[in-house]
Amino acid sequence: MPTTDGLQLAVTDFGSPGDTRPTLVCVHGYPDNSSVWLPLVRLLGSELRIVTYDVRGHGSSQAPASRAGYLIEQLSADLQAVIDAVSPTEPVHLLGHDWGSTQTWEAVAGNVPTERIATFTSVSGPSLDQTGAWLRTPDRSASGLLRRLKQGAESSYIGLFQIPLLPELAWRSGVLDRIVGGSPVDRTRSDRINGLELYRANALSKMARPQPRPVTVPVQVIVPRHDAYVSRALATEAPRPYVADLTVRDVDGSHWVVAEQPELVAPLVRDFMLSRA
Repeated sequence: MPTTDGLQLAVTDFGSPGDTRPTLVCVHGYPDNSSVWLPLVRLLGSELRIVTYDVRGHGSSQAPASRAGYLIEQLSADLQAVIDAVSPTEPVHLLGHDWGSTQTWEAVAGNVPTERIATFTSVSGPSLDQTGAWLRTPDRSASGLLRRLKQGAESSYIGLFQIPLLPELAWRSGVLDRIVGGSPVDRTRSDRINGLELYRANALSKMARPQPRPVTVPVQVIVPRHDAYVSRALATEAPRPYVADLTVRDVDGSHWVVAEQPELVAPLVRDFMLSRA
C-alpha cells in the first residue's frame, strides 16, 4: 500500500473479507521485520483479525532515499495509512515491540486521531519524549540515581548507532548479531542497516528536547523481567504522568519475548483488548 511520501509498504491482513472481529495492528521493532509476529498470529489468529506490516526500510517495504524519511512523524503517517486502509470505519487495537512501540507512542499521543485507536499495548519500547522527561525528573535519592544510571548503561547502544559507518560494519561482520542475539526472526541485512536511521533521525533530538503529551488511549505496558535494554523503572515510571488509563503487566521473558515466548504475551494482549471493548 502507498505511503504519503510515495513509498510502498508491505501489509499482511490475516483476517478474511467481511471480518468483524476486533482488529489488532502489530508494529515490529529493530532489527526485526513483520515476521516477528507470526508466532503470535498462530496463537491469536482464530480470535482476532491481525494485521502486520513491514516498517519502511524493513522486510518487503520500500526504504526512503534519505534520513528524513525515517522521522517519527512520517512513521506515524505510515501507521495511520495502514489503520485507514484496513479499518476505515472502526478503531483498531495497536501492539508494538521495541522501536515499533516507540514510534506508536507518538501515534497514540496525538499524531494519529485518538478516535481511530481503541487500545495500545507496548512491549519493550518506551516513548522518546517520556524517556527524555523521565531522565530529567529530579530524584536525589540513591535509588533514583541508580535507576537512571542503570538505564543509561543499558541504552549506551543508542550512542554507538549515531557513529557513521561503525555500526554498519559491526552488523556486516556479524559482531552485533552475536551481541544482540534474541528473536528467532528471519532478519535481513536491510533490516539491520536501514533501521539504524530510525535512531539517527529521532533518538537524540527527541530526548534532548522532550515534549511529552497526554495519552487518553488505554495503554498496557508489558515488562519483560530480563530485558537487557529497557529497565522496569523506565518502562513503568516514564509513562505514568501522561497516561490516563495505564495497566502494567510483568512477564518472565527477555527483550525478545514476543518471538521467543509469545505464549506469555498473547493472552495479555487479548484480555486487555477485550476488557476495553
